[in-house]
Amino acid sequence: MPEPHLPVPGGRGGWWNGHRTVLKGVLFRIRTGVPWRDLPERYDSWETVYERHRRWSADGTWSRIPQAVHADADLAGRIAWSTAGVGSTSCRAHQHAAGARKAAPRAPKKRTTPRHHRPDEGLGRPRGGLTRKIHLAGEGGCRPMSLLITPGQWGDTPQMVEALDRIRAPRPLGGRPRTRPDHVCGDKAYGSRRNRRHLRRRYIRHTIPEPKDRRANRRRRGCVAGRPVGFDRDRYRCRNEIERTNRMKNFGAVATRYGKRAYVFHGTITAATIRLRLRQ
Repeated sequence: MPEPHLPVPGGRGGWWNGHRTVLKGVLFRIRTGVPWRDLPERYDSWETVYERHRRWSADGTWSRIPQAVHADADLAGRIAWSTAGVGSTSCRAHQHAAGARKAAPRAPKKRTTPRHHRPDEGLGRPRGGLTRKIHLAGEGGCRPMSLLITPGQWGDTPQMVEALDRIRAPRPLGGRPRTRPDHVCGDKAYGSRRNRRHLRRRYIRHTIPEPKDRRANRRRRGCVAGRPVGFDRDRYRCRNEIERTNRMKNFGAVATRYGKRAYVFHGTITAATIRLRLRQ
């Protein structure tokens, strides 16, 4: 499936090893989390595997493959657009993940910065140490649709809009890509007025509980505060699907971050989501 979306092998620079062996090496490293230097010899040189993974993370190759997978799944009716969930998970980062250069990296053979590059490298220093947070938007079938990386101390509320805006399922037969689910479920961390206003503007129904302090404040203000927020308890039971979507942490390289650059780690998570999607 990913082969048509990978760069064409060959060209200048000598012999170019096939993508299949390199892909197996990348997936092996993502699954086990071993250092790049400890890759088995059957996957070729570790420099070749790492350099190709870094290139595909920089030029957007890893990001184009999920869109093709979503397009095929949507064409076959395997995407549950009826209900989408938003959530986040915090993961630890190894001490070697810190200390990246302050200068912005460059994409291979280009004068532009890589895709998904962050000046803060997606690392935070809360009380628990070096951590980063993965924000997910998943469909009703417990499969991720989009992801976003932020430092560990960042809140969930401001990231919901961007996580939903990254949903994209192209339509091979023509038409604009689908980017809007019918319904969104989230916990009370996403119940800000900005998020609810954004969902109403896009005509997306939502089931997000209201915090107790906000409900008490509305009762105290009376009719000036407006109507109570609607809440469907039966629909909210489907929110656990986004929690079950976090099976990406079963991959060793996703559960613990070892690399310094955020765009390389974003490619690692994207490859893990592709493997989960193709498995199902």
